[in-house]
Formats: sequence, structure tokens, C-alpha cells
Amino acid sequence: MKIRYIAVATAVLLFTGAAVAGPQCTDAPQSEWMSQDTMRQNLDDQGYTIKKFKVTSGNCYEIYGMDKGGVKVEIYFNPVSGEVIKEERDD
Repeated sequence: MKIRYIAVATAVLLFTGAAVAGPQCTDAPQSEWMSQDTMRQNLDDQGYTIKKFKVTSGNCYEIYGMDKGGVKVEIYFNPVSGEVIKEERDD
């Protein structure tokens, strides 16, 4: 019976960890990435207000902030191309 509970608990923990993990954006070396300053400027030019900007373990640029319409966003970008990989909006 204990083994069953341990197996279920392990499965729940593994599933929860997978659900929280962000996407993998690139395998390119950082020398090929757009600079963080350039990426921030591109986003500013598009009307985003950036509250937090970070590099993820999945090699993404991730922002938390607002779009030009004032909608709260969390967006993962490919740091080489600037392409949106995953976007979550609170609208």
C-alpha cells in the first residue's frame, strides 16, 4: 500500500513540475542572441511596458508586463529571432 502512495505522489510531483516549466526557445549559443537591450527596445517600440525581463532556463527571453492596450502579459521570446514562442494574457 505504501508503494502505491509513493508512486502516486511521485507522479503528481513530476506532472506539476512539467506544468510549471517554460518552453525551450533555442539551442543557439548566446553569442548569436539579440542583445537584451535591443530586445527591450524592440518591445518598447511595440508599446509594451516591461515590469520584469529575464532569461529562462529554456533559453528564452521572458517578460512580464503590459501590452499597448494595458493588458497584462507574460511572453516568452526566441532570443535569436525575437519570435513569440508562448504568450499568456489576462484579458
